[in-house]
Amino acid sequence: SADAIRSLDPDAVFVSNGPGDPAAAVTVIETLRTLVGTVPVFGICMGHQLLARAMGLDTQKLHFGHRGANHPVRRSEDGGVEITVQNHGYAVSADRLPDGIVVTRTSLFDGSVEGIAVPELRAWSVQYHPEARPGPLDAGYLFDRFVAEVSA
Repeated sequence: SADAIRSLDPDAVFVSNGPGDPAAAVTVIETLRTLVGTVPVFGICMGHQLLARAMGLDTQKLHFGHRGANHPVRRSEDGGVEITVQNHGYAVSADRLPDGIVVTRTSLFDGSVEGIAVPELRAWSVQYHPEARPGPLDAGYLFDRFVAEVSA
């Protein structure tokens, strides 16, 4: 529960990847909805989808999932492209973007949402796996950025 997590007095919460339909993880979504805004949160892959659902976005099953390396993703802040590793069958839908949520990354393959931020609530997520570090360590900086945000 969010109360149990807060009782640990964490500096931040990291929501990792995992298999399955994010819509089925109702308890986790509700926990995140309550937790976000009280502690910094960062989500990866299914963690991205769960954070998005907790913030009021929808997810959808992809006709063909994103699997493997070399998936190009465009960063909204500077237009740069990261080469990423991905392994998911669901995507976040940005058809209805609630106030305060920013799409930070987009797939150059199919235009799907690859990252969101809720800066006011100190919450961020990416669909891909920065821990896999494909190519020239394209996405590894995300961990340093998150630690800097938590330390601020």
